Amino acid sequence: MKIDLRVNGKAQTVDVDPSTPLLWVLRDHLGMTGTKFGCGIAHCGACTVHVNGSATRSCVVPVEAVAGADITTIEGLSPDSQHPLQRAWLELNVPQCGYCQAGMLMAAAALLERFPSPTDEQIDAHITNICRCGTYQRVRAAIHRAAAMKKAAAARTA
Repeated sequence: MKIDLRVNGKAQTVDVDPSTPLLWVLRDHLGMTGTKFGCGIAHCGACTVHVNGSATRSCVVPVEAVAGADITTIEGLSPDSQHPLQRAWLELNVPQCGYCQAGMLMAAAALLERFPSPTDEQIDAHITNICRCGTYQRVRAAIHRAAAMKKAAAARTA
């Protein structure tokens, strides 16, 4: 079945079984391998993407459920890897093994859209992704750093 999607701002049509998880459509049919498979049950968050701006665990979402939706993957977060979160992640050495990081970044980006200056409690409540390396304190620090970067950039343009 042909399904129309909008991925990273680009119209895409895929011919797949409508029950195929979005994760596999992104990886196997569209070649966007930044989104990772972790657990397959929406628990770990390695597969997090944005669907119409909301952080979504793509391993359990059938592609038919997101037909026509705006989907953003880690490849679409920033064309030049200069999103404040990506910069903060590198400045604070957040990644260790790095496997969970694309999902963490996508969850954090959705959080910052909802809460431009999140508290520790908001971060803890919304970033439920699992990091086997345990970089949670650095993740939290990087989210605060990115929020400050975004605020400073907004002040410069105001």
